[in-house]
Amino acid sequence: MNKLLLPLTEVKGIGEDSAALLTQIGLVTIRDLLEYYPFRYEDYTLKDISEVKHGERVTIEGRVHSEPSLSYYGHKKSRLMFRLFVGSHLVSAVCFNQAYLKNKISINQAVTITGKWDQGRAMITVNELRLTNNVSQAFVPVYSTRGDLTAKGIKRFISLAYKQYKDYIEETLPQELLQRYKLLNKKDAIRAVHFPNTQEEVKQVRRRIVYEEFLLFQLKMQALRKYEREQSKGAQHSYDEDQLDAFKDALPFPLTNAQNRVLQEILNDMKSPYHMSRLLQGDVGSGKTVVAAICMYASVLSGNQGALMVPTEILAEQHFSSLTDLLLPFGIKLALLTSSTKTRERRETLQQLVSGEIDIIIGTHSLIQDEVNFKNLGLVITDEQHRFGVEQRRVLRQKGGNPDVLFMTATPIPRTLAITAFGEMDVSVIDELPAGRKKIETYWAKHHMLDRVLSFIEKELTQGKQAYVICPLIEESDKLDVQNALDVHATLTQYYRGKYEIGLLHGRMNSAEKDDVMRRFEKNEVHVLVSTTVVEVGVNVPNATVMLIYDAERFGLAQLHQLRGRVGRGQDQSYCILLADPKTEIGQERMRIMTETNDGFIVSEKDLELRGPGDFFGKKQSGVPEFKMADVVHDYRALETARHDATLLIQSEAFWKDSEFEALRLEVIQSGALEGEKFD
Repeated sequence: MNKLLLPLTEVKGIGEDSAALLTQIGLVTIRDLLEYYPFRYEDYTLKDISEVKHGERVTIEGRVHSEPSLSYYGHKKSRLMFRLFVGSHLVSAVCFNQAYLKNKISINQAVTITGKWDQGRAMITVNELRLTNNVSQAFVPVYSTRGDLTAKGIKRFISLAYKQYKDYIEETLPQELLQRYKLLNKKDAIRAVHFPNTQEEVKQVRRRIVYEEFLLFQLKMQALRKYEREQSKGAQHSYDEDQLDAFKDALPFPLTNAQNRVLQEILNDMKSPYHMSRLLQGDVGSGKTVVAAICMYASVLSGNQGALMVPTEILAEQHFSSLTDLLLPFGIKLALLTSSTKTRERRETLQQLVSGEIDIIIGTHSLIQDEVNFKNLGLVITDEQHRFGVEQRRVLRQKGGNPDVLFMTATPIPRTLAITAFGEMDVSVIDELPAGRKKIETYWAKHHMLDRVLSFIEKELTQGKQAYVICPLIEESDKLDVQNALDVHATLTQYYRGKYEIGLLHGRMNSAEKDDVMRRFEKNEVHVLVSTTVVEVGVNVPNATVMLIYDAERFGLAQLHQLRGRVGRGQDQSYCILLADPKTEIGQERMRIMTETNDGFIVSEKDLELRGPGDFFGKKQSGVPEFKMADVVHDYRALETARHDATLLIQSEAFWKDSEFEALRLEVIQSGALEGEKFD
């Protein structure tokens, strides 16, 4: 048995109570504790005082030159001051609220102090003071703590476990990979991550652990992908190519090269005996819906049914309308199923799904309810798939036995996230906009320029165009000084009084109210639509040419890009105006990025850099894994390398047979990947 899998109470010095504390942060076995990595290191390397910059955190060593003087101020606040020689420099040191140090410091005492350097006054504000002979490490690890568990306690427990069990640490990576990348072995890596001697050692141990974390994760992803392809049979669609070509020829516009490329990738998957699991990425307006329509038509030609699941009723209705226009002339029967579907109509729809009378169903999460069943579901398409939970997607997939699955998103996902969150899928990208689409001109305006902005919008309105005005909140908030939809609606109604109709749309309205205002906006009976972010996804009104976003600094880049994509959907020049007075550098950077590029993939990469992977989708269910040390943004090269290596290993016979891969193989098997289970 692997001794590192023993419970923590086996470590001498860790009792039941201490083990219970460690369990609170997810540490159960000795291995868990040894692999509880610090999130940063304090650098106590001694520096030459003449090379230190003003305001820099520094550690210096010197001898006390003057008796420490202690003074009190305020309520029980103290200031301790003394001077010390650091080499040939006489430096002042000040310690706030550390009166106890007075009795520890004497003239000629050797001390090491860490703190903030004040260049002008040749003074250091002390955070830590240690007697020089007590200094043990130049690089001290800093660990996350919780509850009654202290940083000192964690360090002691790790030290105990390492001393007693270091000889049981086994290598997981094969020698070939260790040598190829010049990586530390596992035993040295565990020692160095907790007890580093130099900055270079910290750098090398991080290289080893980051690569190992990524490799293990990618091995699991690639094993799951291999299992799903080879062990689970797909629908294996077989259709008349001439009929499909006739449908494509009848489209009102030619497909772009990118659309043709991804269409061929998807259709090849559908024709294969393997189960399709593919992610289709495409920027706003790139034409994913047409690709979906062709794929669903191919499924129907093969004698199967198709299902399209979308996150909102508005989007479901729009897809139903546009797909009906495309498919009805070819004898395809479509149906719509949402929570607003009337009882009688719903009952008929459910019966016709089971009998096979309905070829294609479009709906919201209503599609995954128990009473929804199909005669022969062959293709499931999920739009804006990250808005659905993994469980919701799985339920819909199971309704048809094992239909081919296509996930679509208009949120451009950075490559680093695509190969982690969706590593078991194939990825297709539409990276080209249809011909004739004009670049949306984006401007950043301050709030004092609002009158000029509204005058500009009025010029567009006089030409028969329409505008969106987006607000972060529905009602006034005491906590946030941001514009709200109700107030903005009242303001614009007054501003354009007697000239233009101002509509209001927000999440608290019922479905009928939302539908009514959207239909009036689509018919140009409402000229300016004031809304919260419910229009972020899918709303399609080609006549709208202006998008004004109040307090734009409060939105993430991906969301701003999605909102901008609501305009520019026709042939006319469109505009996006960001009304913002950002107080932070990140807020200002967001505005600059939005005005500089319309490329959703560039925007998404910048958004990932600014916000981090955990917040990119805004939901845990997105499947982005949490690594102990690796960072998918900053370590993307290691991620790419690990994915390449994992793909080759999983496909090789040696990985499944040779003893040098036994540790890695065991990790994959224990993850459940070979049983087709989804894992985090």
